[in-house]
Amino acid sequence: MSRLETIAELLRSQNTLALAASAAGGAPRVAPLFYLPGDGLRLYWFSSAASEHARILKGNPAAAVTVFRPAQSWREIRGVQMRGTVSAITGPGRLPIARAYAERFHLGSFFQAAISRSRLYVFEPSWVRYIDNSRRFGYRFELNLLSNPP
Repeated sequence: MSRLETIAELLRSQNTLALAASAAGGAPRVAPLFYLPGDGLRLYWFSSAASEHARILKGNPAAAVTVFRPAQSWREIRGVQMRGTVSAITGPGRLPIARAYAERFHLGSFFQAAISRSRLYVFEPSWVRYIDNSRRFGYRFELNLLSNPP
């Protein structure tokens, strides 16, 4: 399995990311969000445009994301840390992602109104660090996706 496939498999196996953004003055903010994995290690989620992280990202689209498996010991720690940018998606590309998101999280029709009022965001990574302590303590590799796009 290639390094990109290893990362993509981990992203497909989990459902929650921690999104970090920097507010004015550099104050960090972190928000946990359900996400849908996409091509090229992209991650999609829905949020209110009025949420703190959405307001911050509108002014500064640079962000960091982490996704990891739950662990009870250090040997089980496995996850990714990523840096990249966030943008809102509008137009016809939104509908298939909304359907896949609703299906992944079993939202049914109850959440359709909430999704229709929310903005769809995409995180596009430029750098990734993969960590897997099950291989050995501190095992990791890094990918610069700007020089080697997926």
